[in-house]
Amino acid sequence: MALDTRRAAARRRRRWTAVLGVTALAAAAGGALAVPAGAVGTASQAVDFATHCVPPPIAGIPPIDGTTSARITVDTTTPKVGDTVTVTYTVTKPAASNPVDLALPADIMTPTGKVALGGAQSGAVTVTGEKKNPPVPGKGAFPSFSMKGTFTVTAPGAITLSPGDYNIHTSYIMELDTPCTVSSPPAPVSETVTATAQPGANDRALELGSASGAPGARVTVSGSGFTPLAEVTVAGRAGAAETADRMTVTTDDQGGFTARLKVNDKATSGIVAYEGTAWDADKGAGPVAYTVVDDTPAPPNSQKVTATVKAGELSMTQAGDTVELSAVDFGQGGAATGALRTVTVKDFRGGPAGWSLTGKVTAFTGPGGASVGADRFGWTPACATKEGSPSTCVPGSAGPVGGDGATLASTPNGALTGGEFTVDAGLSLDVPAFTAPGSYAGVLTLTLS
Repeated sequence: MALDTRRAAARRRRRWTAVLGVTALAAAAGGALAVPAGAVGTASQAVDFATHCVPPPIAGIPPIDGTTSARITVDTTTPKVGDTVTVTYTVTKPAASNPVDLALPADIMTPTGKVALGGAQSGAVTVTGEKKNPPVPGKGAFPSFSMKGTFTVTAPGAITLSPGDYNIHTSYIMELDTPCTVSSPPAPVSETVTATAQPGANDRALELGSASGAPGARVTVSGSGFTPLAEVTVAGRAGAAETADRMTVTTDDQGGFTARLKVNDKATSGIVAYEGTAWDADKGAGPVAYTVVDDTPAPPNSQKVTATVKAGELSMTQAGDTVELSAVDFGQGGAATGALRTVTVKDFRGGPAGWSLTGKVTAFTGPGGASVGADRFGWTPACATKEGSPSTCVPGSAGPVGGDGATLASTPNGALTGGEFTVDAGLSLDVPAFTAPGSYAGVLTLTLS
C-alpha cells in the first residue's frame, strides 16, 4: 500500500510538472516579460479589474477568479487622424503567486491580448508579448509582463484605452493556452489620447484655356476647390519666381472662378493661383505650364526661323502586377517581405511642375474572413534618375502605407522639370503571431500626379 501511495504521488508530481506553467498562470492572470523600472509612462494610470481565467482541462483545476492590475501606455497622446499609435498593455500586478513548490523555468510564456478602444473610436487593438520571462520560484510572485500592438486613428476626439482579455500560451513540455477574460467588461480606462484632424487636403485645381500664346494675349484660367467667396491671385511664373503678369478675382459660392489673365512677360513658363497675399502651396494650385510664343517681327532682309518642341505626357509603367511576400510561421509571425515591381516614370511635359507618386493599400484578407490590417503594411522607397534629366527623383519616407496612403517618390517644381526615373521599394507586412494559416492578399494602388 505504501508503494502504491508513493507511485501515485510521483504521478501527481509529473502531472504538475507538465501543467504547472498553465495552472499557475490561470491564478496569476499572466506572468512574463519583466518591465524595467520607469518604463511605464506617467500620463496613464494603473487600473484594477476582475479577471476570470480558465486553465486547460488537463490541469484539473477549476476556473480562477482574481483581480488584475494593469496599465496602458502609448507612444503619443496627441495623434492626428491617420497616424499609427503604438500601444503597450502591461500587467503590473498578477492576481496570484505560483501556487505550488515547483519552480517554473525561464522563457516559456507568450502573452497575447486585446486593448479596448472607446470614445471617439471603437474597436480593439491586438497586442502581443515576447516569449521571455525570468524563472519563477515555487510559491513565488509572478513577474509583470507587457504586450504591444498598434492602431490607426480614424476619428478626431478623445479615444479611451482599457485593458481587455488576454491569453497565455505556455511552451513547457506541451503547448497549452490559458485564456483570461475581463469579468465585467469594459475594464476601467487606463489611458486617453486626444486625436486631431489632419489639415484639410488641398483640392484646389487649375485649368488653362490654351497652353501658349503671343506676348500680350489673354489666357482663360479656370479654378476649382478654392475657399468660397475668397480673393484669389492669378499670376505668371518664371521658374520659382512670379512675373508681373497678375490679377485678382473672387471665387463663387462653390469655390470656383474664371479669369482672363493677360501674359506679357516672355519669360513666363507657368501660371499659378493662390489665396492670401503670397504663394502658399497649401492654399494654391499650379503651376500649370504655359508658353509665350515670341512673335517679334523679323528685321528687314532677314528670315525668322522657328522650331517647335512638343510637350509630351506624364506617365508610368510597372514591371509586373504581382508581388509574392515571404512566408511567416504560425505562432511566430513577423515580417513577410518582398520587393515592389519596378515603376518607371516618364515626365515629358517640359513645364515647371514636378510630380508625386503615392500609394495606398487595402487590408490583407485570408481564409475564413481572417485579415491583416492595412496599417501593418509598410515600405522603404528608393528611386533613381536617368542621366541628363532636368529633375531629380526624391524617395518617400520609409514607414507604413496603410489605407490613407503615403508618398513613394516625387520631384519638385522648378524652372524646367522632366526626365525619366525608376522607382523601387522594399515591402514588409507585419503579420501577428497567431494569424490563421493560409494565403492573404491585398491590393496596393499607385497614383501618379
